[in-house]
Amino acid sequence: MTPTAPIETDALVIGAGPVGLWQVFQLGLQDIRAQVVDALPHAGGQPAELYPDKPIYDIPGLPVCSGRELVDRLLLQVKPFQPRLHLDQSVSALAREADGRWAVRTSAGQDFLARLVFIAAGVGAFQPKRLKLDGIEALEGQQVHHRFDATRDWRGQHVVVHGGDALAIDWALRLLDSAQPPAGLSLLHRREVLQADDEAALARVQDAIASGRVRLVVGQPLGLDLEGARLRGLQLLDPQGQTQTLALNQLIVALGLSPRLGPIADWGLAMERKQLVVNPESFETSEAGLYAVGDINTYPGKKKLILCGFHEATLAAFAAAARLRPEERVPLQYTTTSPRLHQLLGVDPKAEH
Repeated sequence: MTPTAPIETDALVIGAGPVGLWQVFQLGLQDIRAQVVDALPHAGGQPAELYPDKPIYDIPGLPVCSGRELVDRLLLQVKPFQPRLHLDQSVSALAREADGRWAVRTSAGQDFLARLVFIAAGVGAFQPKRLKLDGIEALEGQQVHHRFDATRDWRGQHVVVHGGDALAIDWALRLLDSAQPPAGLSLLHRREVLQADDEAALARVQDAIASGRVRLVVGQPLGLDLEGARLRGLQLLDPQGQTQTLALNQLIVALGLSPRLGPIADWGLAMERKQLVVNPESFETSEAGLYAVGDINTYPGKKKLILCGFHEATLAAFAAAARLRPEERVPLQYTTTSPRLHQLLGVDPKAEH
């Protein structure tokens, strides 16, 4: 394969969660366009992946919204700046070039040359927790899944959801409510007690178990039951210490997500407790032109709230504009009155009144 030329950009944002998207917006107001990289296959970070339907109550101006709604609103807000999202790939290498720009490469082999880099990676790249069973990797995407696919036709299939907390309960209910529900549904957990903060969802699953619509299986996976290359079931260790086989056609592993700091830890940046140390005036790290916003950073008085991440991204954007255009004064303008900001946002002057 012939190597493609690197994408040259003023700013590269690592992380497409709420703070990363807000960083794109604030950079746009400074007339700085950004490319975005995220390890997940969709934008939204933790809210989209961990609690898309859970209510959030501490976003200013939104008394209540779901994680999915917050992400949808932010994607709409950044639309005037047309950021290109490079999803399902993580940053694997970062190094400063002789001209001061940052050379960045992703796990998909995409290269960037960025004048500025903004790390908005939360607590790291989220990876699904996997079962450590011999041969299971070859079945991923075919019969073993780590994310719920609402478009899949589950009819005629015996589906096992492995897990016993909120994520497994949510996915079990989605299967029951889907347009193509499975012929059989089992919930596999290491013990009989299920846990979820959403009492209504927990009650629904328990009712489904009581009525026989869902079978609760208690046990620990030991291995795979294969017929050729096809998965027929899981070998389990039950509470009595006996080995059983749980028949299935599809396995959904709902054990949660594990944040991994990954190569960020190897970039030579000042860190404390796996977080990047920043200057709270600019949110620049120990390297000039490299910023960190959101849960990935630390400074005196740091609070891990989305609201605080929005504040950090705003100040980082002002600092970035001053670094990119040192000969210019960076004015404080307001979206309510600034013709320049209206132009950047694509606001129709005739619609202002």
